[in-house]
Amino acid sequence: MNATDECIDVCNSLLRGELSAVETYQQAMEKFRDQPELSTLQQIRADHQDSVTALRTHLAEMGAEASTDSGAWGGFAKAVEGSAKLLGESPALAALSAGEEHGINEYKSALENPDVMEDIKGVIRTRLLPALDRHVTVLEGLRNRR
Repeated sequence: MNATDECIDVCNSLLRGELSAVETYQQAMEKFRDQPELSTLQQIRADHQDSVTALRTHLAEMGAEASTDSGAWGGFAKAVEGSAKLLGESPALAALSAGEEHGINEYKSALENPDVMEDIKGVIRTRLLPALDRHVTVLEGLRNRR
C-alpha cells in the first residue's frame, strides 16, 4: 500500500467516524426533544456534518471514493446511544462525550501517521480536532447541570 492509499484509508476511517457521530447525535436529539439541551446537540451535530463535508472534499481532491455510511462504528455508536437512551439523559450525554473522546484519539492518531498528507493534517489541527475538544467541554457542562 502506498502513502496515498494509506491516507485515503485513514480519511475514510475518519469520515465513517464523523458519519457515525451525525447518526448518534440525531438519535440523541430524540431523547432531548423538549429539553433546553436540544439546540446544543443540534449545533454539535452540524459541526460533525461540516467535518463530513471537509473529509469528503479532501477525498475527492485525492481522486478517491468517499465512504457513504458509518460502517461498524455506526452500529456500535447506535448500540451505545440506544442503551444510554434507556437509562436516561445523563448517561446519554456521557455516551456522547465518550464518542467525542474516541474521535479525538482517532484524529490524534491520524496526525501521527506519516502517510497522512499535510494538507489534511492542517485541517485536522485547525478545524476538526478543535471542534471535538469544544464538544467534550460543552457536553461536560451539560452533564454538570443535570
